[in-house]
Amino acid sequence: MTGQHPSDASNLHEPQQAAHGEARWPMAGAVIAAAALTLLLPDDLRLGPRWALPLVEGLLLVALIAGDPVRISRRSAVMRVVSIALVSVLACGAIWSTLQLIDDLMHGGSETNSADALLQVSGSVWASTVLAFSLLYFELDSGGAAARAHHMPPTPALAFPQHLSPELNATHWRPRYIDYLYLGFTNATAFSPTDVMPLAPWAKIVMTVQSAVSLLILGLVVARAVNVLA
Repeated sequence: MTGQHPSDASNLHEPQQAAHGEARWPMAGAVIAAAALTLLLPDDLRLGPRWALPLVEGLLLVALIAGDPVRISRRSAVMRVVSIALVSVLACGAIWSTLQLIDDLMHGGSETNSADALLQVSGSVWASTVLAFSLLYFELDSGGAAARAHHMPPTPALAFPQHLSPELNATHWRPRYIDYLYLGFTNATAFSPTDVMPLAPWAKIVMTVQSAVSLLILGLVVARAVNVLA
């Protein structure tokens, strides 16, 4: 009896950790915000008709909420595929809009020929890229939120300060969407890692791509603004 007690106690302790999944609403809110930004874009900068991408993103989000509503903790191959599909659609839409914006800025297109239009369009595209990349980090790091709710790997793909500082005693700490949104924002403004270090090759590649995209947008917007306001 006494020999089995520690094992029983550890078994009772593990489900309590595994059951603590992240709330669904921050991720869902980011998807809704990205869809709203898509609706604000001019037709020339949007991939497909105005309703196409928001409709696809909305249907995929509804499927995720229906399968795992309140907290993200259900590990399922189908849910994983839907999550990857949603992030892929968001990323493709953001990259397409970025490329079209860059073309418009370089050739002096009609969508950025005034200060108001320049700020609105470039701000919407830049914010869309931040949201898309934050969701990409959120979904790819350590197998996604559902996998992180049950188990964190010894070496994560993205090392947050809680991972790098033993004195924080963050053994059971899990990154949340807000942490990945902060990563996406700081990487887009500093053009390099700040307090989150990419360890996996894919993380280094994705962060490099995001930095390059953000640098192109902001650099060309400044150059275009000089011409518009001159």
